[in-house]
Amino acid sequence: MSDAIYHDIAAAYSVAAARAPGLKARFIAAGFDPAEISSLADLSRLPVMKKEELLMLQRENPPFGGFLAADAKDIAHIYVSPGPIFEPSLPGGGGHGLDLLFKAAGVGPGDIILNTWSYHLVPAGLLFDQAARATGATVIPGGVGNRELQAQVISEVGVSSVCASTAFFMSLADTVIEAHGRDAWKVKTAFLGGEMGDWMATRRRIEADYGVKTWAAYATADLGLVAYEDGGEGYLVHPDRIVQICDPDSGVPLATGEVGEIVVTARAAEWPMIRFGTGDSAYALESAQDGRVARLSAIQGRVGAAIKVREIFVYPRAIEEVVIATPGAKAAQAVITRENDRDTLRLHLVLQDGADRAAAEAAAKEVFQMHARIRADAVVFVETLPENADLIVNLKDR
Repeated sequence: MSDAIYHDIAAAYSVAAARAPGLKARFIAAGFDPAEISSLADLSRLPVMKKEELLMLQRENPPFGGFLAADAKDIAHIYVSPGPIFEPSLPGGGGHGLDLLFKAAGVGPGDIILNTWSYHLVPAGLLFDQAARATGATVIPGGVGNRELQAQVISEVGVSSVCASTAFFMSLADTVIEAHGRDAWKVKTAFLGGEMGDWMATRRRIEADYGVKTWAAYATADLGLVAYEDGGEGYLVHPDRIVQICDPDSGVPLATGEVGEIVVTARAAEWPMIRFGTGDSAYALESAQDGRVARLSAIQGRVGAAIKVREIFVYPRAIEEVVIATPGAKAAQAVITRENDRDTLRLHLVLQDGADRAAAEAAAKEVFQMHARIRADAVVFVETLPENADLIVNLKDR
């Protein structure tokens, strides 16, 4: 299976280079021959392409920077990411892989899904719609806004699943319950978008408060689905994606368990995303025999969001884990200072009334060390933190 993947990549990208001058120029500049790819090590000789590079190339040669390796007439949609970066979408079944998420959640014929993701310029709305339909489910295209109307739809139509941002899902659920009563809330499954802050802790609260099971995936406009939750830890990597965790600066692949940038190669090459740096950070929970990532951790944050403390990068995700695993914790923040020529990290912790401070301090320190691989110097209890406060505050360079 491994050899077949690299054979497919070698063949696809050799053809793509002949059709896409931007891709060909990238290969020539790197002294890289895609026809010689027969292993992950061969693939890894190609330098990582950052999203910023693609943006620059598209400005120089609009709209696609010379990277489209398909006929323009075959483009089904063009999405627009901040920059703007233009991403052509070619016909692909199952919402470009997102149907795997719905199937893992057990959603299919007989389910009615309210899809509240936006259709405008971004792929989320359309891809979730296509993925749900591929499973045989019925879709209500709700889009963003109209909360009261959508709450009425949930109540009267018998919606069983909702696709939404975390905040909008909670707002919808509260509106249904307040306006129509708890019995009108029959939603059992929620497909939620990843958010910064204490997102995983929020998901656990949603499951407890609203009686639903939450699911999520890691996908981008450039690649479609990269990995998805399947009931196991983290995200299972899509079988047609080669995922690596690489040093954000050098692009060198890192060992299983080390945090770095998510770098993805798509098996198909009509839109040739080969060794493409997503800008997101994670680590491999499991790796295949050849070294590619088989199971991806939760997203740790954006590359650049981490702060180096005593030669170890600390990511926002480690602070989220503190909130999730510390009894009575409502919020947390890491504050980094420089004292006596040493980096010092203190965890600021907000607790619920009546929480056991000693137990919370011990748990917070243990969880932080497990996820960040360094010790917190102290836990400081505070009454509150500002709304939408950064999870990590770096004061050592000020």
